[in-house]
Amino acid sequence: MSQSLSNTALIYAMLALNSEIDLQKQYLASDEVPAEERDEEVSILDDLEQALMEFIELYKQRAKTDKTLPSLDELLTQPL
Repeated sequence: MSQSLSNTALIYAMLALNSEIDLQKQYLASDEVPAEERDEEVSILDDLEQALMEFIELYKQRAKTDKTLPSLDELLTQPL
């Protein structure tokens, strides 16, 4: 799989996951989450964070060989 993803696709996937994680955290911090759904929503957040970590590991490998890629810090801390 890692060879079939372009660098651009990898970057967009990480940015999308990072944004979705922020939204999920905001939702969980709000009073909008019904008590009976909280565990499921926390599980979703955990899954999103795990997926992001897997993409980050792949990105780190690519960044070692492709010095034109932006730093992780630059990618994940800049607002969209």
